[in-house]
Amino acid sequence: MLKKTMNHKMLKNTLKIAYFLTLFTLTACGLQKPDYLKTITAAELSTTLQSQDVFLLDVHIPQQQHIKGTDLFIPFNAIADYQAQLPQDKSTPIYLYCLGGPMGVSAARTLHELGYTNLINLEGGSNAWRRAGLPFE
Repeated sequence: MLKKTMNHKMLKNTLKIAYFLTLFTLTACGLQKPDYLKTITAAELSTTLQSQDVFLLDVHIPQQQHIKGTDLFIPFNAIADYQAQLPQDKSTPIYLYCLGGPMGVSAARTLHELGYTNLINLEGGSNAWRRAGLPFE
């Protein structure tokens, strides 16, 4: 009887852990694209770079090969330290990218906290850019 009770408790604890892991995963997915951040595909960014002069910011660490047309490299976790190098007009569109996307989201959060309002992250980062066969510097 004791063994059956212990197995029941273990099962109950396992279910609780599974529940909280699922809840955490769903919550984290919701945090990946906050409402103040737009996303853009590699093809859309390529078209934009050909037709407009945009501010393109690489935020990946360690530093990587840059997409052709990158204006600046700032590590995603040091954005506030380099604010003087960012556009003074906080409504200027800032296009962000990293290797896969998450560091761009993190950098966007900091930029948003600093008052920037027009933030666009490259969906899939430079990996997506490379898969699309687009140029690097």
